Parts: sequence; C-alpha cells; structure tokens
Amino acid sequence: MRKPVHPWVVLALAVVLPGVGHVVSRQPVRGLIFLFFIILLGAFTVKTASPDVSVVGKYAGGLFVWAMSILDAYRIGRIRYEVWRHQA
Repeated sequence: MRKPVHPWVVLALAVVLPGVGHVVSRQPVRGLIFLFFIILLGAFTVKTASPDVSVVGKYAGGLFVWAMSILDAYRIGRIRYEVWRHQA
C-alpha cells in the first residue's frame, strides 16, 4: 500500500477547493457527489432566499454541504493515514 496524503493536506485542499480532498484520498466519486450537492443546494437557496438576505444566507445550503464535505474528507484522509501508519 502506498503512503496516503497527510490528513492536514487533505483538510487544506478540501477547504480551498470543494471535492478535491476526496479526490486526493482516492474517492473521486464521493468528491463529485459532494460538489454536485454543493452547487445544487447553493443554487436552490439563492433562488428561494429573499432579496434582503446576506451573501452567506443566499448560499447557506451550499456552504453547509461544503462544511460537511470538509469534515468528511478529513475523516477519510485521517483513517487512511492511520491504517497505513499502523501497517508500516
């Protein structure tokens, strides 16, 4: 088994670009699914939010899924790294 990417790098990539943390953790389909729902829920909340809502409020659905994807990517990266470390 080759050495996985360090979990902190996975975390940083997931924060900067949605879905990329999953891709470097070798789960690209999961990353694409998260990206799809980020865009879908972000667009939905933009269409349904009232005009006087802040930018964060308008994209709240997408931001929520992005936050969940960051946590998920870090968790997967951490598990893969720890399994590799204990096997070595």
